Amino acid sequence: MVVVSYRSARTLRGCVEPLSALPGVRVTVVDNASPDDSLEVIADLPVDAVRAERNGGFSYGCNLGARRGDAPFILFLNPDARMEAGTLEKLVAVLRDDPGAGLVAPRIVDDEDQRLWSLRRFPRQSSTFGLALFAHRLWPHSRWSDELVRDPHAYERPGTPEWVSGACMLVRRSVFEQLGGFDEGFFLYCEDTDLCRRIWDSGHTVRFEPAAEILHVEGSSSGAGETQPILAQSRVRYARKHMSRSGAFAQTAGVALGELVRVAATCWKPALRRGHVAALRAALAQRAV
Repeated sequence: MVVVSYRSARTLRGCVEPLSALPGVRVTVVDNASPDDSLEVIADLPVDAVRAERNGGFSYGCNLGARRGDAPFILFLNPDARMEAGTLEKLVAVLRDDPGAGLVAPRIVDDEDQRLWSLRRFPRQSSTFGLALFAHRLWPHSRWSDELVRDPHAYERPGTPEWVSGACMLVRRSVFEQLGGFDEGFFLYCEDTDLCRRIWDSGHTVRFEPAAEILHVEGSSSGAGETQPILAQSRVRYARKHMSRSGAFAQTAGVALGELVRVAATCWKPALRRGHVAALRAALAQRAV
């Protein structure tokens, strides 16, 4: 089990403690040079605590933690998530029973027991422009206007989504290592999209198991407006990696349009507006070539 922590002192112990005493489970916590010294809150727990020399991003932290073990399956869990032992057993059973599965994810609920939309579709031109123009607000169940799967029935049965939220995923180590782990070119965001895409391309499947459920507390490790530029950069990088040159150019235009629209929409919220201005600049700076 690998947990990557950054400014997670408030939620980290609640994530790690229930699983740290399980037999056969090695818990590795990688602290990405947090300013709040998050590892102090779990100093008394039997975990493998790693202080990264730098904040190399989420992918960097995950890969660093994964290299410290040799178990056949690797659980990547956000520090603001909670998982029971039974949930882990159900996820492991999926990969054990299905040799073709490279990754499995659970159903995710919030602290009010409300389902979170954790099943996703890969970015497409229609969805990128749909999100940019808020078309998903008008047609929330349409495949073309959004990347979130908002069909409640999809969360009640096992399935094979295109990609799943990186908040919690159990990955087959052999597949993970074959693919070279997470792409560390993604500092934050889209690393889960990219990993699922490469798993599918390798001939394996991505599975969803609703009988396994976790709680996502959604603790904040960043301030308002801080991560929009990173998200924009990651979406452009994903497009350049997985799409044709013309497709990546169109994706970049869609991302930039979305940020431009949000600059206008957040004019009365200075912190958010600054974030979207920075994201617009980031998207244009990373335009496809």
